[in-house]
Amino acid sequence: MMTASPQHRLTAVTIIKAHSIRVPEKNFRTMGQRPLFRWTLDTLTSIAEFDAIVVDTDAREELESLGLPNDPRLIIRDRPDALLGNHVTANALLDSILADHPSDAYLMTHVTSPFVSSTTVRRAIAAYDAATQAKRADSLMSVTRMQSRFYRQDGSAVNHDLKHLVPTQDLEPWFEENSALYVFSAASFHATGSRIGQNPLMFPVPALEAVDIDTLHDWTLANTIATGLQYRKEN
Repeated sequence: MMTASPQHRLTAVTIIKAHSIRVPEKNFRTMGQRPLFRWTLDTLTSIAEFDAIVVDTDAREELESLGLPNDPRLIIRDRPDALLGNHVTANALLDSILADHPSDAYLMTHVTSPFVSSTTVRRAIAAYDAATQAKRADSLMSVTRMQSRFYRQDGSAVNHDLKHLVPTQDLEPWFEENSALYVFSAASFHATGSRIGQNPLMFPVPALEAVDIDTLHDWTLANTIATGLQYRKEN
């Protein structure tokens, strides 16, 4: 008989897939002297607040051959066959993960957002705890704050008046979901079928930490940042 997973207070979740269409094998490429996936795993394992760190993957052998952090909280979860393929959404994977790993709350991040810092993760956890305890929110999503002039595809203004221009710092701020991190409970997830609940708290993160690798251009930018960070560390 299979033993049920223990109930945790806070579980970190990340998803690492074997294949990527736009940047081939990006999760395993070396960036700044270590594989891309290690940036996120090294950050998560440095944070004491997590009771468990779940990695959902279809690439166990690649991860093990390149080297995983030595942390007893780390759980490598082989992705079920029914959830393999690029058509499977993150929310579908989360639905399966939550069922197998009960927890009071979950923090999800992506290895394609390698510069999310441990400080930012801890701040997000604290903000989520405060907001949910005060019943001001049921979940948290990271966002990028923007105060720029936006236009529709036809050239019409979205958030400003072309006839009455004001300094950009005086424009109403807009917020872009950047996928750097999410914090949620099983209840908020099941209420919407999404990591974003019915009443999410928007959590701005620094622009550098919001860098997300989707394209080869993104990879070049991230690799340049990683090289700069490594140089600063060594000097």
